[in-house]
Amino acid sequence: MGDGDGSDAYDDRDQTGSSSDSDETDRQPGENIEAGTAEDARTDHEDDSASDRKTSGPQYESEPSERRSARDSTLSSSGRDGSNPRDESENQVTIENDGIVRWFLKTDDGTVLIVRDVLTSVAIVAIIGLILFGISGIWPPLVAVESGSMDPNMKEGDLVFVVDDDRFVGDNPVDGTGVVTLENGQESGHDKFGMHGDVVVFQPGGSATETPVIHRAHFWVDEGDDWVAQADPDIIGEDVTCDDVQTCPAEHEGFITKGDNNAGYDQQANAGTRSDSIVHPEWVTGKASFRIPWLGNIRLLFDDYLLGIASGSSPITPEAVGAVSIGASGAGGAVAIAGRRQFERY
Repeated sequence: MGDGDGSDAYDDRDQTGSSSDSDETDRQPGENIEAGTAEDARTDHEDDSASDRKTSGPQYESEPSERRSARDSTLSSSGRDGSNPRDESENQVTIENDGIVRWFLKTDDGTVLIVRDVLTSVAIVAIIGLILFGISGIWPPLVAVESGSMDPNMKEGDLVFVVDDDRFVGDNPVDGTGVVTLENGQESGHDKFGMHGDVVVFQPGGSATETPVIHRAHFWVDEGDDWVAQADPDIIGEDVTCDDVQTCPAEHEGFITKGDNNAGYDQQANAGTRSDSIVHPEWVTGKASFRIPWLGNIRLLFDDYLLGIASGSSPITPEAVGAVSIGASGAGGAVAIAGRRQFERY
């Protein structure tokens, strides 16, 4: 009995001990998870407290204001939109970094923009002028008609593009020239501005001081010719002879010219024209190629009014002579340089 009681008691302890160990083993995983969670929370709290102490403690407050400002500006330098003002300043064009040429072409300075626009406009006009000069072969290539002697084929205020007489030559020109007269044009079919033959621009008497004339070349005469006998009787008159005309016989070779709207030839005495000499080929400065209606009024307005006011004189437009105003014109005649002009009444 005694031995048996002791053995039973020992067994009970073993069972009890085993039961306790089993309970502890069963509870240990849950208890470890809870303990780990609490420990992590305490660690995070301590880290936050340490961070707060670093940014708000006495050490931070004692930091020099200059250093804090520099750090704060560094932290905010990237901006909310991600841009960097330092990068923007580095991208600005300056004379020191880029040179004066690139700075002039790229800068946004208001004054420079105006100068740049003006120079661009001048360059465009110059390029157009050079192109027109290359095509026409003479300068200036544009003339403004200032009378109605060529009506209806060429009107006052028209801007006319003029080419050298050896360019764009029609069929059957006069030998040694690129001009096709009305007489030759009737045979070859060459016509310009509503009639046969070329319209030429020439200096009356070969004088550079005279206003150029733009009229049609009717026929060619040689020195000493009785050109009246060659003329159209409907124009010169049925009973008119060489003795009746001061410029007959021809004092030199050249063209007999006439305005389409005039009653008589330019070389006919008392015909109401200023150019009474036979037009020598060397006096011809060009041939009319095409016209731009009304655009020449810009040039005429510049000459007749602005220059007239400046000189204190009132210009008089010739009525019987197809005079033209000649100057350096570009961009459709909007830019003009005026030359010397003389005005007479007929």
